[in-house]
Amino acid sequence: MPVTTTTHLNFRGDARAALEHYRSVFGGRLSAITYKDMGTVRNENEADWVVWGEVAGDNGFHIMAYDVPSDLPWDRGTDPFFVSVRGDDADEISALWQKLAEGSTVRRPLEPAQWAPLYGMLTDRFGVTWVLDVAAPYNG
Repeated sequence: MPVTTTTHLNFRGDARAALEHYRSVFGGRLSAITYKDMGTVRNENEADWVVWGEVAGDNGFHIMAYDVPSDLPWDRGTDPFFVSVRGDDADEISALWQKLAEGSTVRRPLEPAQWAPLYGMLTDRFGVTWVLDVAAPYNG
């Protein structure tokens, strides 16, 4: 039985905007259920926040997100994780980079690196750090 991992992002009120942005970059289908939809509203101001959401694409891209309710502790933190997007087509990775870079802080430009034909790192407007690269053959 195959096992897969999916990056799950936690926000405080920005999950829907983040998922919509990632869908605009990577394509795919966006699904989102709010606290109101689930009947679990703890704070009326948070009724339309996302309790479960995802973007899933036919190309294999998959990311999940939710909004942590204000009565629970949450801290964006500093680099608690990176989301890595790796492909073998430089044009495709470059196109994704261009879309993702809008409104982001580029931490390392997308350019050739010692270990990859292209590698770059940015932190988007939602505080998520993305690493994009073109896979290089491993020569042990």
